[in-house]
Amino acid sequence: MTGPAPEFATRRRGELFDGLVDLFLTEGFAHLTLDEIAARLRCSKSTLYTLADSKDELVRSATIHFFRGAVAAIDERTRDIVGARAQIIGFLEAIGATLAPASDRFMADLDAFTPAREVYEQNTAAAADRVKELVDQGVADGEFRAVHAAFAADLAATMITRIQQRGVRTSTGLDDAEAYRELAAILTGGISK
Repeated sequence: MTGPAPEFATRRRGELFDGLVDLFLTEGFAHLTLDEIAARLRCSKSTLYTLADSKDELVRSATIHFFRGAVAAIDERTRDIVGARAQIIGFLEAIGATLAPASDRFMADLDAFTPAREVYEQNTAAAADRVKELVDQGVADGEFRAVHAAFAADLAATMITRIQQRGVRTSTGLDDAEAYRELAAILTGGISK
Protein backbone atom coordinates (compact mmCIF):
# COMPACT_ATOMS: atom_id res chain seq x y z
CA MET A 1 0.00 0.00 0.00
CA THR A 2 1.28 3.48 -0.83
CA GLY A 3 0.70 6.80 0.87
CA PRO A 4 -0.80 9.94 -0.64
CA ALA A 5 0.88 11.52 -3.62
CA PRO A 6 3.53 14.06 -2.52
CA GLU A 7 1.64 17.00 -4.06
CA PHE A 8 -1.51 16.04 -2.10
CA ALA A 9 0.46 15.73 1.13
CA THR A 10 2.09 19.11 0.57
CA ARG A 11 -1.23 20.75 -0.34
CA ARG A 12 -2.98 19.17 2.69
CA ARG A 13 -0.16 20.30 4.97
CA GLY A 14 -0.50 23.85 3.65
CA GLU A 15 -4.28 23.75 4.14
CA LEU A 16 -3.83 22.58 7.74
CA PHE A 17 -1.36 25.37 8.48
CA ASP A 18 -3.69 27.90 6.83
CA GLY A 19 -6.49 26.61 9.05
CA LEU A 20 -4.28 26.84 12.13
CA VAL A 21 -3.31 30.39 11.28
CA ASP A 22 -6.95 31.41 10.75
CA LEU A 23 -7.98 29.78 14.03
CA PHE A 24 -5.11 31.29 16.01
CA LEU A 25 -5.50 34.78 14.51
CA THR A 26 -9.18 34.80 15.38
CA GLU A 27 -9.15 33.13 18.80
CA GLY A 28 -5.59 33.06 20.03
CA PHE A 29 -3.97 29.77 20.96
CA ALA A 30 -3.01 29.65 24.64
CA HIS A 31 -6.41 28.37 25.77
CA LEU A 32 -6.75 25.70 23.05
CA THR A 33 -5.80 22.07 23.60
CA LEU A 34 -4.58 19.81 20.83
CA ASP A 35 -7.93 17.97 20.99
CA GLU A 36 -9.79 21.28 20.48
CA ILE A 37 -7.48 22.29 17.63
CA ALA A 38 -7.97 18.92 15.91
CA ALA A 39 -11.74 19.17 16.29
CA ARG A 40 -11.80 22.72 14.89
CA LEU A 41 -9.64 21.73 11.92
CA ARG A 42 -11.66 18.53 11.42
CA CYS A 43 -8.63 16.31 11.58
CA SER A 44 -7.21 13.83 14.00
CA LYS A 45 -4.67 14.60 16.69
CA SER A 46 -2.32 12.20 14.93
CA THR A 47 -2.60 14.42 11.84
CA LEU A 48 -1.51 17.39 13.95
CA TYR A 49 1.46 15.34 15.12
CA THR A 50 2.55 15.04 11.49
CA LEU A 51 2.92 18.83 11.55
CA ALA A 52 4.69 19.12 14.90
CA ASP A 53 5.68 17.03 17.91
CA SER A 54 3.88 19.19 20.50
CA LYS A 55 1.41 22.04 20.83
CA ASP A 56 4.26 24.46 21.48
CA GLU A 57 6.00 23.40 18.29
CA LEU A 58 2.69 23.54 16.41
CA VAL A 59 2.11 27.14 17.55
CA ARG A 60 5.65 28.14 16.60
CA SER A 61 5.33 26.45 13.18
CA ALA A 62 1.96 28.11 12.56
CA THR A 63 3.46 31.48 13.52
CA ILE A 64 6.29 30.93 11.04
CA HIS A 65 3.72 29.95 8.39
CA PHE A 66 1.75 33.13 9.09
CA PHE A 67 4.78 35.39 8.80
CA ARG A 68 5.99 33.70 5.60
CA GLY A 69 2.59 34.44 4.09
CA ALA A 70 2.69 37.97 5.49
CA VAL A 71 6.09 38.66 3.94
CA ALA A 72 4.84 37.38 0.57
CA ALA A 73 1.70 39.55 0.83
CA ILE A 74 3.73 42.63 1.78
CA ASP A 75 6.14 42.02 -1.10
CA GLU A 76 3.20 41.67 -3.49
CA ARG A 77 1.54 44.87 -2.25
CA THR A 78 4.74 46.93 -2.49
CA ARG A 79 6.42 45.45 -5.57
CA ASP A 80 5.55 48.25 -8.00
CA ILE A 81 5.91 51.24 -5.68
CA VAL A 82 8.52 53.75 -6.83
CA GLY A 83 10.44 56.18 -4.64
CA ALA A 84 11.77 55.66 -1.13
CA ARG A 85 9.09 57.76 0.60
CA ALA A 86 6.26 55.96 -1.18
CA GLN A 87 7.95 52.61 -0.54
CA ILE A 88 8.24 53.27 3.21
CA ILE A 89 4.61 54.37 3.39
CA GLY A 90 3.47 51.40 1.32
CA PHE A 91 5.63 48.99 3.33
CA LEU A 92 4.38 50.13 6.74
CA GLU A 93 0.76 50.28 5.57
CA ALA A 94 1.13 46.76 4.12
CA ILE A 95 2.40 45.52 7.49
CA GLY A 96 -0.67 47.02 9.13
CA ALA A 97 -3.01 45.46 6.58
CA THR A 98 -1.35 42.07 6.87
CA LEU A 99 -1.57 42.08 10.67
CA ALA A 100 -5.15 43.45 10.69
CA PRO A 101 -6.81 40.00 11.02
CA ALA A 102 -4.88 39.31 14.25
CA SER A 103 -7.18 39.49 17.25
CA ASP A 104 -6.14 41.08 20.52
CA ARG A 105 -6.15 37.61 22.05
CA PHE A 106 -3.76 36.29 19.41
CA MET A 107 -1.40 39.22 19.89
CA ALA A 108 -1.48 38.80 23.68
CA ASP A 109 -0.83 35.04 23.33
CA LEU A 110 1.98 35.73 20.87
CA ASP A 111 3.60 38.20 23.25
CA ALA A 112 3.30 35.77 26.20
CA PHE A 113 4.67 32.71 24.36
CA THR A 114 8.43 33.08 23.88
CA PRO A 115 8.88 30.84 20.77
CA ALA A 116 6.13 32.70 18.87
CA ARG A 117 7.28 36.10 20.16
CA GLU A 118 10.79 35.32 18.90
CA VAL A 119 9.38 34.69 15.40
CA TYR A 120 7.60 38.06 15.59
CA GLU A 121 10.78 39.75 16.79
CA GLN A 122 12.78 38.26 13.91
CA ASN A 123 10.22 39.62 11.46
CA THR A 124 10.27 43.00 13.18
CA ALA A 125 14.06 43.08 12.84
CA ALA A 126 13.74 42.23 9.14
CA ALA A 127 11.18 45.04 8.76
CA ALA A 128 13.57 47.46 10.46
CA ASP A 129 16.34 46.38 8.10
CA ARG A 130 14.03 47.07 5.16
CA VAL A 131 13.17 50.53 6.49
CA LYS A 132 16.90 51.24 6.91
CA GLU A 133 17.55 50.18 3.30
CA LEU A 134 14.75 52.43 2.08
CA VAL A 135 15.97 55.40 4.14
CA ASP A 136 19.52 54.88 2.84
CA GLN A 137 18.13 54.70 -0.70
CA GLY A 138 16.11 57.89 -0.18
CA VAL A 139 19.15 59.74 1.17
CA ALA A 140 21.31 58.53 -1.73
CA ASP A 141 18.64 59.58 -4.25
CA GLY A 142 18.25 63.00 -2.64
CA GLU A 143 14.65 62.31 -1.62
CA PHE A 144 15.48 62.50 2.11
CA ARG A 145 17.80 64.75 4.02
CA ALA A 146 20.92 63.11 5.46
CA VAL A 147 19.70 61.19 8.50
CA HIS A 148 20.93 58.34 10.61
CA ALA A 149 19.16 55.47 8.82
CA ALA A 150 19.79 52.96 11.62
CA PHE A 151 18.07 55.31 14.08
CA ALA A 152 15.08 55.70 11.76
CA ALA A 153 14.91 51.90 11.44
CA ASP A 154 15.15 51.49 15.21
CA LEU A 155 12.33 53.98 15.65
CA ALA A 156 10.21 51.99 13.21
CA ALA A 157 11.02 48.68 14.94
CA THR A 158 10.21 50.11 18.36
CA MET A 159 6.87 51.38 17.15
CA ILE A 160 6.08 48.12 15.34
CA THR A 161 6.65 46.31 18.63
CA ARG A 162 4.52 48.80 20.58
CA ILE A 163 1.75 48.44 18.00
CA GLN A 164 1.97 44.64 18.26
CA GLN A 165 1.82 44.76 22.05
CA ARG A 166 -1.24 47.04 21.82
CA GLY A 167 0.57 49.82 23.66
CA VAL A 168 -0.20 52.33 20.91
CA ARG A 169 -3.90 51.40 20.88
CA THR A 170 -4.08 51.76 24.66
CA SER A 171 -2.34 55.12 24.80
CA THR A 172 -3.78 56.71 21.62
CA GLY A 173 -6.92 54.82 20.63
CA LEU A 174 -5.51 54.21 17.14
CA ASP A 175 -6.17 50.80 15.65
CA ASP A 176 -3.17 49.02 14.15
CA ALA A 177 -3.79 50.13 10.56
CA GLU A 178 -4.15 53.77 11.66
CA ALA A 179 -1.01 53.47 13.79
CA TYR A 180 1.03 52.16 10.84
CA ARG A 181 -0.24 55.01 8.64
CA GLU A 182 0.71 57.55 11.30
CA LEU A 183 4.14 55.95 11.76
CA ALA A 184 4.71 56.10 8.00
CA ALA A 185 3.60 59.75 7.80
CA ILE A 186 5.69 60.87 10.78
CA LEU A 187 8.76 58.90 9.76
CA THR A 188 8.78 60.01 6.14
CA GLY A 189 7.70 63.56 6.97
CA GLY A 190 10.50 63.87 9.49
CA ILE A 191 13.22 62.85 7.06
CA SER A 192 11.94 64.51 3.89
CA LYS A 193 13.87 67.45 2.50
